[in-house]
Amino acid sequence: QVQLVESGGGSVQPGGSLRLSCLASGYTERMGWFRQVPPNGREWVAYMNMPYSVPYYADSVEGRSVEGRFTISRDNTKNAIYLQMNSLEPEDTAMYYCAASTRRSGTWRRADDYNYWGQGTQVTVSS
Repeated sequence: QVQLVESGGGSVQPGGSLRLSCLASGYTERMGWFRQVPPNGREWVAYMNMPYSVPYYADSVEGRSVEGRFTISRDNTKNAIYLQMNSLEPEDTAMYYCAASTRRSGTWRRADDYNYWGQGTQVTVSS
């Protein structure tokens, strides 16, 4: 059983930055970030191949590109990932979830590829 603890959400003005953190209690093959705006489902933002520390980004999230604005990274000394979000826009407002998988196969771009989830952290971008 892996537990995920997220932190770092909050409110920021357009153009601002936030950094989300997620710490896993055990080994994971992949860790990623999803976001959700009700009534839509969770949409993949980025994931990290943990054994090789290789990041992957969604081409678009809700029709908008995040690459270049969002950066996923990891702490090489522990099972932790981060999502640095710059140039935030009101459309980035969502609940952000950390996800982890101990599976060795999957697309890693869908919510059902992950078997562990964090509690979610709210990000609000508003002037």
